[in-house]
Amino acid sequence: MPDEAVVVMRRPGPGITELVLQDRENKNLFSAQLVEGLITAFDLIAQDLDCRVVIMTGYDSYFLSGGTQERLLAFSEGHGTFSDSRLYSLPLFCPVPVISAMQGHGIGGGFVLGLFADVIVLSRESVYTTNFMKYGFTPGMGATCVLPRKLGLVLAEEMLFSARNYRGAELESRGVPLLVVPRVEVLERAREIACDIADKPRLSLVSVKNELVSSLREELPKTIEREVALHQLTFPKLQVRDRIQKSFGR
Repeated sequence: MPDEAVVVMRRPGPGITELVLQDRENKNLFSAQLVEGLITAFDLIAQDLDCRVVIMTGYDSYFLSGGTQERLLAFSEGHGTFSDSRLYSLPLFCPVPVISAMQGHGIGGGFVLGLFADVIVLSRESVYTTNFMKYGFTPGMGATCVLPRKLGLVLAEEMLFSARNYRGAELESRGVPLLVVPRVEVLERAREIACDIADKPRLSLVSVKNELVSSLREELPKTIEREVALHQLTFPKLQVRDRIQKSFGR
């Protein structure tokens, strides 16, 4: 991929593929270019028999920022759903382990996508939120499935209902079972973990991942069906469209 691509693939060490998400124009919202770049990158990784672990990270203070306003308004008008692409399932169905190095803010579907990784590193300074209900529509991207598994049911319910912002430091104080470090250390720690993983045989890594995530892979399609059904119920409401138009990005 060219350096100007919004998803850049690089190889920081043997067996390690690093994806740098850098759609600076859109602050790492799920633009068409970013979605296409991620899908293409994970397709290439699946075919790369030399790849044994993936690191996914953002740029500056942004990890991933969720759906664009244009796309959310399209959903409210009945044009498509988030399940039209397989973006939401890319880390989960990647054959090798994926590390989310969330050095920056993880917003809405962007945070959820990061949680589908096998290893997660958060930044103490960054904001993490599942802000779907801020706009009045119900959670998507598999949020109702992965948040309870990764963060615990009590915190997941609070995050999904309230839609408020949480700094990584607060999540750390709440006891999330994730590594939380200063922003400047996130990528370094992710690379250290990747090095520990990458010296293992690929077949063994693939086999262990298949075992660890098998129940989540089985559960996710049913969750997506239910979330899409709830979107079809909630997105068309006028107050949802008004919230998306007036409050997006605030």
